[in-house]
Amino acid sequence: MRIAHGFDAESAEAEFMYQYVAHAPAELDASAVRLAGGVVVHVRNDPMGGYWTKALGFPQVTAEVLDEIIGFYRSRGARTAVLQLSPHLLSASFIEMREQRGITPDRRLVKLGGPIEEVKLDATTDLRIAPVEPEQAGLWGEAVMRAFGVPGTALSQMLANSVANPAFHPFAAWDGETVVAGGNLLVHGEVGSLSTGATGPDHRGRGAQSALIAARLRAARELGCRWVIAETGWPDPGTRNPSLENLRRAGLPVLYERTNWRWTE
Repeated sequence: MRIAHGFDAESAEAEFMYQYVAHAPAELDASAVRLAGGVVVHVRNDPMGGYWTKALGFPQVTAEVLDEIIGFYRSRGARTAVLQLSPHLLSASFIEMREQRGITPDRRLVKLGGPIEEVKLDATTDLRIAPVEPEQAGLWGEAVMRAFGVPGTALSQMLANSVANPAFHPFAAWDGETVVAGGNLLVHGEVGSLSTGATGPDHRGRGAQSALIAARLRAARELGCRWVIAETGWPDPGTRNPSLENLRRAGLPVLYERTNWRWTE
C-alpha cells in the first residue's frame, strides 16, 4: 500500500506488532495472524489492559475484511479490540459498515515519517546510548516495561525476545550500569519503524529519547532503509506529547492523523 508520500507507512508497524506477539511467552496466551493483507494480534492476559490486542496494516477496508477481523476476535473469545485503519482507505461507506458492527472512534494517533536522508542523525545526552547485546535483553525488556508502568510481567520477556530477532535492532540508554530507557527499530524492506520508546520517570528530561531516536535513525540508514516511520499519540487540546515533539525535532514530518477504531461485542 503506497499513498501520496510515496512509501508504505503502515505495513512496517503491523510487522513489528506481529513479530512481538508471535514470540510472546505462553503465559500471555497470545495469538498473531496474517489476515487479508494485514496483521491481527490478541493477547488475552495483557498487563497493559488491551494495548496488545489490535488489527492493523490492511491494504483495503471492506465489509469482508472487517468481518474477518471480528471473526478472529470472536474465535478467541475477545469482546473488544482496536482496529488501526489508514484514513486514506476509509470510503464513504465505512460509516455504515462500522455502525453495523459496533465499531466506534477511540483515541487519535499521529503517523510520522519521511526519507532517511532528510532526518537528523545527532542528539545529545549525558546517558550512554548503545545497541542491546543478547545478554542484556532481560534488563532492556524490564526497563522498557517499567517505563510503561508494568514491570515484572511477561511483557518484559516478550520484548526481550526481540533482541534475538534479526529484524529488530534495539537500543538502550544507560546510567552507569542501569538501563533507564529503551527503543527499538524494526527493518521491513526499505522502511525502518521506530517503536517501544520509553524512559523511566527518574531519568526523563535528560535527552534519552532524542538520543535513542538519533541512534536508531543512524542504524536504519546503515541498514539500507530509504524511509523511516513512527507513531505516537496526538495530544489533547492544551496538552503536549514530548514523544511527538522529539520525533518532529528529529526531522520526521507528520504524515497524517489516524483514529483508533474500537470494536465492541
